Amino acid sequence: MRQTSTAPRNNKLKPSSNLIMNGSVRVRVIRTLLAIQNGKSLASVLDPLLNSMHDGDRGFAHALLLTTLRQWYALSRLLDTLADNPIDEVEVRTTIQVGLVQLLYLEVADHAAIHETVEAAKEIEFAHATGLINAILRKVAKNPSKFRKKCDKKHSLPNWLAYQLKQDWSEEYDDLMQGLRQPAPMFLRVNTAVTSIEDYQQALVEFEVEADLVELTSGLQLENSSDTATSNSILTKGLRLHQSTAVNALPQFAEGAASVQDMHAQLAAPLIHSALLNKLSIKNDDADVDTDTNTNNNEIRILDACAAPGGKLAHWLELISSNESSLFHVKQDNAETSPVISKVKITAIDNEAPRIERIHTNLQRLNLSQHDLQQAEKNIELNIVCADATTWQGAGKKKSKLVFDAILLDSPCTATGVIRRHPDISLLRTEEDVEQTALLQADILHNLWPQLKVGGYLLYVTCSILKQENVEQMQDFMTYYNNVVAVEFSDDCSWGIEQAIGRQCLPIDSESGDGFYYALLQKTAE
Repeated sequence: MRQTSTAPRNNKLKPSSNLIMNGSVRVRVIRTLLAIQNGKSLASVLDPLLNSMHDGDRGFAHALLLTTLRQWYALSRLLDTLADNPIDEVEVRTTIQVGLVQLLYLEVADHAAIHETVEAAKEIEFAHATGLINAILRKVAKNPSKFRKKCDKKHSLPNWLAYQLKQDWSEEYDDLMQGLRQPAPMFLRVNTAVTSIEDYQQALVEFEVEADLVELTSGLQLENSSDTATSNSILTKGLRLHQSTAVNALPQFAEGAASVQDMHAQLAAPLIHSALLNKLSIKNDDADVDTDTNTNNNEIRILDACAAPGGKLAHWLELISSNESSLFHVKQDNAETSPVISKVKITAIDNEAPRIERIHTNLQRLNLSQHDLQQAEKNIELNIVCADATTWQGAGKKKSKLVFDAILLDSPCTATGVIRRHPDISLLRTEEDVEQTALLQADILHNLWPQLKVGGYLLYVTCSILKQENVEQMQDFMTYYNNVVAVEFSDDCSWGIEQAIGRQCLPIDSESGDGFYYALLQKTAE
């Protein structure tokens, strides 16, 4: 999934905001925060920060950085009430906010938090502000519970985003504002082509890693052979760790037994896979299956658009690999199974070479590369392409553009649903980004939809919680095309909030997944 990234509009940052990994732990965290304010993503600066530390300092540095980002706007508003005059220097404001986090959220001893933060100001060459920094931190240290309550009282988002979320989610707004400030739980997806989820949960116990089984039920009203809709129930299982754990501490992780993937993200592959199986099981559906005139072999073609870093693609490959017989042998009305598919051709695209490399790396770990599939004698052909989803044509030079039986579109978005995991998003995004992203989403949809076969399905997914990118995008799309129907989710869905089209998950519950939106569309005619 590609994320929009835009630097905050701030002209007061000085060259000292460049990422220089030396000095004390607090100095390095401050410099990292300055780099983020200057447009760097957390993903690009976190590893350099942690890799520059001694082992004993990494945990504190990580907590200090992430907590400061999560509480950024609340701390900034608190700081404005603590200072007699406006503080315009970004370096000074950042240093004070790092000090406030230590006092209010990390329970660092007063003298250590104040002294080390003042010394950090000297190291970044802002000694002229040490008196101000010392005074503000000492004032807060006298009554931290009072100032913690003030800080927690309201949201910690830019005002434009908080306003939009209140417009979109008025009933859930208060809980959502608090939920976005909390760390997200860590979930695992077990590779069922390798082991069962129950066996892997037991293996975690032997590694002294505690985890709970999480089950999500999805109900889809899918068309059947009688042209009526029947409920199709899908059970998705994952594991939620009691505490986040380094992947090298997980059993058989390097061998591909499990992947780190948010629980709500784990819904994508089962949804589109179930829709594809339903399409193949409909009586007299052979007209929708291409026939190779040279070999007389039937094939199905599927597309994962905007596929990086490859988690949903890997999950879909796992489902195809572990349920190969159900995909290649579809039950007919005579209760017998007959071979209707000889090969599955999967295309995955993304528009940046480094992101394509991440897909290859992740699939290799999971033993799902094209070489691995061939070695396992799977009838699966995987093609990973670096291409722009707004213009790419899967048919190439063929006359017919009707190529794919199913499309998974993990659409670019502002990623507001994963702020818990990537708190830098609230600093990097702007109101203008939402409009630009919605236009990009529409361009991709308009390019891919003509490439979907009649009767085929497109699953639209985002990790946004803004309706403009989600249900409103779908409403605009369905207004434009007259050959599309939205597949309804049935009442037995155990996740998300029903929308006019699709369902929306919100990151409110500290034990549940991130903010994801899902809409399943079916093509009815050319």
